[in-house]
Amino acid sequence: MALQPSTRLGPYDIIASIGAGGMGEVYRARDTRLDRIVAIKVLPEHLSSNPKLRERFDREAKAADRAARRVRFGVVEARGS
Repeated sequence: MALQPSTRLGPYDIIASIGAGGMGEVYRARDTRLDRIVAIKVLPEHLSSNPKLRERFDREAKAADRAARRVRFGVVEARGS
């Protein structure tokens, strides 16, 4: 699911693609609720239907959130496509 700039994904306005890997695509976006720049990782639909991969995605989001408490980034929401 490639997102184009200016696409709205929930409260996030997509600005640009940052990169892609085995677990999905990452985008630079603006959180319209908090008016800040965030990174959004989107799990492809064919992977989000796999419970084991979805659990891995959720674990990675939780690990990133724990790391955010030590550095200056955060996970504000984790969900599949």
